[in-house]
Amino acid sequence: MRRSVQIKSIAILALFLLTMGIWYAALREDRHGILTVSFLDIGQGDSIYIEAPSGRQVLIDGGSDSSVIRRLSQVMPFWDRSIDVVVGTHPDADHIGGLVDVLPRYSVGMVVQSSVQGSTATWKTFEREISEEGAQVVIAKRGQIIDLGEGAYLEVLFPDRDVPKVETNTGCVVTRLVYGATSFLLPCDTTQAVEKYIVGLDGAALKSNVLKAAHHGSKTSSAPLFVGFTQPEYGVISRGCNNSYGHPNQETLDTFARFDIPISDTCKDGTITFVSDGKTVTKR
Repeated sequence: MRRSVQIKSIAILALFLLTMGIWYAALREDRHGILTVSFLDIGQGDSIYIEAPSGRQVLIDGGSDSSVIRRLSQVMPFWDRSIDVVVGTHPDADHIGGLVDVLPRYSVGMVVQSSVQGSTATWKTFEREISEEGAQVVIAKRGQIIDLGEGAYLEVLFPDRDVPKVETNTGCVVTRLVYGATSFLLPCDTTQAVEKYIVGLDGAALKSNVLKAAHHGSKTSSAPLFVGFTQPEYGVISRGCNNSYGHPNQETLDTFARFDIPISDTCKDGTITFVSDGKTVTKR
């Protein structure tokens, strides 16, 4: 009798997994040609999950703690334990703290990071996890292209040189995600000085459908010149509710309002997801 029950249990489990596989395959087929970008609700910090039309996955930052694992489970299939590219934009804990939990749980193919050197225990743990993971390590520099397949790619805009000794926010990795005629500008915690510098390098190339406000909406970022050249249809602020920094600053909110850019806020809206078919971007 016990053996019969075991056989039935195994059969039910196999049927369940087969059904899930069929549904996942069907959903993947529906996603053909679609780029998905989710700004994860991980409290005070940044974490951005990207799934390209090819199925390649990117995680940019991981917030400050293990809450990123729970958020990833909401945007990835439960059996998926691999991420193609992880980007740690800079050594601050509210960006790489959660990656310390991601690296042991997921098979990661490539880690992209700034040349800025951290000094905290979190940074040292992050570096150790990267070493133990055995992933390819790429030091970000302007002009690098990470090909995500089927016309989607991630482009590094800054730093444009090695910056091991600069302040961490100043040296963070600024990227632009491009798919067809659509794009997302993702400026980490960069400063207004760096924003203006990037505009001077090639302001016309910054135009994007979505702009994540740098540094969680701090007044030290989102210079009007930078926002104006980006000309986004949507703005996003990633931050924790009742944070001690006063993010977002009213000055930043006024800058976005000046350009008639609607803002989504992970504190108020939770995880914020956009989809692109290569022609237009839609907020889910």
